[in-house]
Amino acid sequence: MILHNFFRSSTSTRLRAALNLKGLEYEYKAYSLVKGEADSPDYLRLNPQGLVPSLELDDGTVLTQSLAIMEWLDEQHPEPPLLPADPLARARVRALGHAVGLEIHPLNNLRVLTYLKRRHGFDDAMVKTWFTHWVEATFAPLEQMLGGHPKTGDFCHGDSPGFADCCIYAQVWNNRRFDVDMAPYPTINRIFANCDALDAFARAAPMAQPDALT
Repeated sequence: MILHNFFRSSTSTRLRAALNLKGLEYEYKAYSLVKGEADSPDYLRLNPQGLVPSLELDDGTVLTQSLAIMEWLDEQHPEPPLLPADPLARARVRALGHAVGLEIHPLNNLRVLTYLKRRHGFDDAMVKTWFTHWVEATFAPLEQMLGGHPKTGDFCHGDSPGFADCCIYAQVWNNRRFDVDMAPYPTINRIFANCDALDAFARAAPMAQPDALT
């Protein structure tokens, strides 16, 4: 498989973590979003949205959208599972992951932040305020959902990492870029630390990628 991605992209980070948890090997192909490399004709033929990550399978099939790819991974490579077997538990884990993937990320991804700068004159301080606001709007209730739930263990659901942990791990790395105050989120911090102690997550971290040095 070929993973088309960018080291700093949180959607790429979450998918790298999922692939690593599954023990799946992949070729790493980097695209600098800052330089607009995902808008090249060659990449747009793979993914007309011009977004990362994309996962190119051995037969040339290209999968897009990180959350959809993670579910496909679980269907095709069920062990170890990213989602629990019980339907209620699966709904809980999806909800935790989607809180990050569908609430925070769409408002805080690079395309949105670039648009705010170019079309609305946002400076770096204004972008940080925007970014922080939308993180806090979700992380505050997410902390309650995790900290007050009996199914929360070492990780988001029990004592094995999965779908939601991949999403939260990637988002916390993004938060660090914008110096978001993480003190109000002790449960999230604990889960992040537990993830980061695992090789599968540490190898997925942004600064562990080859294009982080370029």
